[in-house]
Amino acid sequence: MRLKVAILQKKSLDRQYGKSADIIMETMEEAAENKADILLLPEVFLTGYELPMSNEEALADDDFRIRQICDAAGRLHLGIVLTSMTKGEHKPRNSAFVVDKNGQILMKYSKVHTCDFADEACLESGDAFHVCDFHGIKLGIMICYDREYPESARVLMMKGAEIILIPNDCGSMKPRLNALSTRAYENMTGIAMANPNGENAGNSCAFSPICWDRDGNCVDNVLLIADDMTEGLFYAEFDMDAIRFYREHEMMGNTYRKVKAYDVLMSKEIAYPFIRENQG
Repeated sequence: MRLKVAILQKKSLDRQYGKSADIIMETMEEAAENKADILLLPEVFLTGYELPMSNEEALADDDFRIRQICDAAGRLHLGIVLTSMTKGEHKPRNSAFVVDKNGQILMKYSKVHTCDFADEACLESGDAFHVCDFHGIKLGIMICYDREYPESARVLMMKGAEIILIPNDCGSMKPRLNALSTRAYENMTGIAMANPNGENAGNSCAFSPICWDRDGNCVDNVLLIADDMTEGLFYAEFDMDAIRFYREHEMMGNTYRKVKAYDVLMSKEIAYPFIRENQG
């Protein structure tokens, strides 16, 4: 079994919902023609990232443009990670829908680690990480700043994720690429990230969890690192049979963890030097 991910590297349009939906569906056509299984969009691609945004301006889960894209997924037999600002309880949420090849929404995930030090302080954060079954493959989602915290990927691995897909929108990618390669290695999960193109941005990427072969020789786990400026679709293919064999035999992930020493990870206390004025 293989999973072919089409990764869109393109800037979103701010609050041009109809035009953005058209771009997404055109991109889906291209991804389907290239026999991708799922299309990964950058962060909040349907609505754009212009903040602040009121809850009234964010899209409802049953918005007709979301339904159009789901219908296109079913018609094209192509999954999609559809990203948008969505209505929260009181404020908008930065969300991603995983849609299967039949056009059904498998799950909705809302960004847990909102960037409260910046414009995303006006958003409502999600409460949990989720995993879904995408045609026999366990998928998890992290969104942008989530990937700065190793706990995000670790929780997804613990919930069964085999592949983690990451809608993203930020710059200064070099250390973040290194971190994502490490997330793949330490959790034995595949990783793919879509980021808008631009100076000091782009670098959409994919990493295999397989870091040595069956003879113990180190192998390069990079499947894709795009340049910063090129706009368009990039593709990464995960060999699920090889990944599953590797996960069954190697010693990372949830194998020899000593959780008795992890209590401090659940502490809510924030001490120097990590205290910030705008912490919740």
